[in-house]
Amino acid sequence: MGFVWAFVIGGLICVVGQLLIDLTSFTPARVLVTFVVSGVVLSALGWYQPLVNLAGAGASVPLIGFGHLLAQGVMDAVESMGLLGALTGGFTAAAAGITASLVCGVIAAVSSHSHDQN
Repeated sequence: MGFVWAFVIGGLICVVGQLLIDLTSFTPARVLVTFVVSGVVLSALGWYQPLVNLAGAGASVPLIGFGHLLAQGVMDAVESMGLLGALTGGFTAAAAGITASLVCGVIAAVSSHSHDQN
């Protein structure tokens, strides 16, 4: 049943993004920023963690989940390190995922052959 919830919740998040692009003057970049900020706000209010518990990757993989990850990292670091954690917590929480994406991007760039478009 977890796969179904992941599919439904992840799909609904994508539908919201598509509707924002289609029905408003938002550019894709503004939708991405809106999702990250929404994840931070919903996490700070304590509303996003129950959704992650229900949907798993369907809620934690989209960009709104990245905002949730940043907010959780900051809140955990502030609890353990004090105010300095507000500056370092988001970086610490997101470091592994960002590093993995950069390494995969470099491997893809090195292993593929680009062709001239003309």
